[in-house]
Amino acid sequence: MAIDWFPLWLSLRVAALSTIVALLAGLWLGWLQTTKNYRGKDILDAIVTLPLVLPPTVLGYYLLIVLGRQSPLGRLYEWVFGQSLVFTWQAAVVAALLHSAPLLIKFSTAALESVPRRYGKAARSLGATEWMVFWRVSLPLAWNQILAATALAFARSLGDFGITMMVAGNIPGRTQTISVAIYDAVEGGRGDVARVLVLVISAVALVSLTLANRLGRVSVGKAAH
Repeated sequence: MAIDWFPLWLSLRVAALSTIVALLAGLWLGWLQTTKNYRGKDILDAIVTLPLVLPPTVLGYYLLIVLGRQSPLGRLYEWVFGQSLVFTWQAAVVAALLHSAPLLIKFSTAALESVPRRYGKAARSLGATEWMVFWRVSLPLAWNQILAATALAFARSLGDFGITMMVAGNIPGRTQTISVAIYDAVEGGRGDVARVLVLVISAVALVSLTLANRLGRVSVGKAAH
């Protein structure tokens, strides 16, 4: 039984990159939603939540429209990087980002909202700016919960199938992630390969979830004290 491990390494790379981008987006949007009152705040929250409820094929279709070669964004990407974004491994990163970012953004916002407001007020009374309150007060207190959400987002990124198939395709050695490779192995009657890949990705996801649970308990313990 010969197993091509490229899908595993590609999935880990895609999940790592999408999680980093999702974390940055989660911190920024979490800060925006917890510190600012502006028109359209509820609409933005609904837009962030929307990928959690829409079918993956719908999300993939949206990405094809937004990032396709005929779209302004797709043309800009092709002009900058010299190739189309669709059906590349970078498109798999975008797919994983859309699949996991809403979860991380929602958890990060909730973690920042859970920080007692009296700490921020005390810091402001001592002359701290809003940015200093965020970096030196709110973020350190919410950090463990945000890291737990990051581990969950990483595990979720590993499992995307529908959006990845729509925008990155199933090109062995180029865009085939492990979830797509498992589907391909089952379709091709290679059950032994599918079983190995399923066990490997399950083990990686289990480690990520264990880490998330441990970080979550640490944050709960800190809150209790």
